[in-house]
Amino acid sequence: QVQLVESGGGLVEAGGSLRLSCAASGSNLRFAIVSWYRQAPGKQREVVASISSGGITNYADSAKGRFSISRDIAKNTVYLQMNSLKLEDTAVYYCHLRTILTQAWGQGTQVTVSS
Repeated sequence: QVQLVESGGGLVEAGGSLRLSCAASGSNLRFAIVSWYRQAPGKQREVVASISSGGITNYADSAKGRFSISRDIAKNTVYLQMNSLKLEDTAVYYCHLRTILTQAWGQGTQVTVSS
């Protein structure tokens, strides 16, 4: 029943910004932990940011100070604002939602940072 629809990926120059969106259906964000993961070619999937049911945020060291995760409860959408993008940020970015009852992954959206 839970579905996550991601959008916002694309090609951006180093130093630029992108905002990723994760629209959730079938689950209440007030009871969910939502995370953004990324996976680069040849690399393990890693978490870059998360927001708890209470709105507490956490960031990977690589994202701290540059990325910001937020949510819009009314729109049932979670965002990842990515600033000061670096070449090493190039990856497929995935939205993940977890509650006590279920978990779900988004389809992934490609982010490519060029020089």
